Amino acid sequence: MSSQPSSSEAVEYTDPVAVECNVSDLKENEMRQVDFDEDTRVLLVKQNGNLKAVGAKCSHYGAPLNTGALGLGRVRCPWHGACFNLDTGDIEDFPGLDSIPCYRVEVGNEGQVLLRAKRSDLAQNKRLKNMVRRKPEDERVFIVVGGGPSGAVAAETIRQEGFTGRLILVCREEYLPYDRVKISKSMQLEIEQLRFRDEDFYKEHDIEVWQGVAADKLDTAQKELHCSNGYVVKYDKIYIATGCSAFRPPIPGVNLTNVRTVRELADTKAIVGLITPEARVVCLGSSFIALEAAAGLVSKVASVTVVGRENVPLKAAFGAEIGQRVLQLFEDNKVEMRMESGITEIVGDAEGKVSEVVLVDGTRLPCDLLILGTGSKLNTQFLAKSGVKINRNGSVDVTDFLESNVPDVYVGGDIANAHIHGLAHDRVNIGHYQLAQYHGRVAAINMCGGVKKLEAVPFFFTLIFGKGIRYAGHGSYKEVIIDGSLEDFKFVAYFVNEADTVTAVASCGRDPVVAQFAELTSQGKCLGRGQIADPATRQDWTKKLSEPVAQYR
Repeated sequence: MSSQPSSSEAVEYTDPVAVECNVSDLKENEMRQVDFDEDTRVLLVKQNGNLKAVGAKCSHYGAPLNTGALGLGRVRCPWHGACFNLDTGDIEDFPGLDSIPCYRVEVGNEGQVLLRAKRSDLAQNKRLKNMVRRKPEDERVFIVVGGGPSGAVAAETIRQEGFTGRLILVCREEYLPYDRVKISKSMQLEIEQLRFRDEDFYKEHDIEVWQGVAADKLDTAQKELHCSNGYVVKYDKIYIATGCSAFRPPIPGVNLTNVRTVRELADTKAIVGLITPEARVVCLGSSFIALEAAAGLVSKVASVTVVGRENVPLKAAFGAEIGQRVLQLFEDNKVEMRMESGITEIVGDAEGKVSEVVLVDGTRLPCDLLILGTGSKLNTQFLAKSGVKINRNGSVDVTDFLESNVPDVYVGGDIANAHIHGLAHDRVNIGHYQLAQYHGRVAAINMCGGVKKLEAVPFFFTLIFGKGIRYAGHGSYKEVIIDGSLEDFKFVAYFVNEADTVTAVASCGRDPVVAQFAELTSQGKCLGRGQIADPATRQDWTKKLSEPVAQYR
């Protein structure tokens, strides 16, 4: 009994190593972590009577995969939802970039499980898929526009899919692609701690990275991209993932010096330069960006005040009950919460710096730094007159293969209006980090001649004052059913719609239930109110994960 690696190349493997497990010890659909050696942990899985073995840790942040969600032929990370194929170890859903090691499995005469590892995989718990380099005789040109998570994954996947032509990655920021999710949570991080890959990686794989260059115009008739550095590049296929920019509301004084947004590394660098122990900080908005910024700064400054429109923060995402508990969490951590409010004026001093803000009720708050968490606008202005159809909100409709209405023009990430797995029959425009990376992979596969359909399940996460909240799914809801304790931040929230179907699940301190729901949805299975009505049997639905997917004719 064995699990063969995907690569056809002859790869040097170790001699068989006996692990502390007998084939009869494992039940069907059981995951077990075993030791390969003193430094290497392996996830052993029995499914359909076969044994599979892959790396035990998620390549994103190192979550133990044996505590994750087991699907059909893959395992999903309990923390952030990344998925790995059990036969190959390849990453299939995100966040993250790297795959995980895959081990050969053998069974001894007495049922002892034996593992053989690729020697090259023993040094670390993650693995880079094989990538090709450019061949001079290949005159094709692929362009990836956007240096965010979607563009970064697309560029790597294009080389992994065997494209040997010229590959250009156009990045508007001065930096190599980096993990922008971290910047609102920890503003002190430098680019070396944030970037996905270093300069040598892109050089090694012949990926031209144009830093500090924006796309100015797309001419689809001539198949040309006009760039801010003056270059005009002809392309054979292009992937556009230009993301969004922070929105500044039309408030008097919004352009004063110390009014900042949190979207890019340059933003956080500017904010860090304004932080002093005496600073009085106001955060406008009760979204994830504003709240994460407030939570990260409150211990470093004199005061932090959050000004929000709703009566509780995160109400639209999580509902009133969870929002009320989040409100209490912030107040417990000395953040002043001014809810059902807003800012009507930002007052500056003689030097053009903000000195106070005026709330809707006339209250004036002293303010040395105002952080705007007031939404975003999609970066698609350069597509005007390109022939690519743009919706009123700036998004672009795409097929299930991420192609726009113009052949050879692919669009993904925040700017894509695309279908998702779940109950949403119409296209949706969702700005999730995980979804953006997934789009990059799907677009790249299709650009390179493969056929990969979108099968995305939205999954997002936040970390506030040490409380990690996960959320998977999408759709309207009429009721939130809470299982567990909001007070202790150990709960699962089921979002139920008018048809008594669960559209989404959120949790805190209850992994891997959100990952399990994401996996259930990815299999095309639904969860109804009747299955979660009784608290005693509320978790029984997770058994559906190992049931065969129905085949329809």
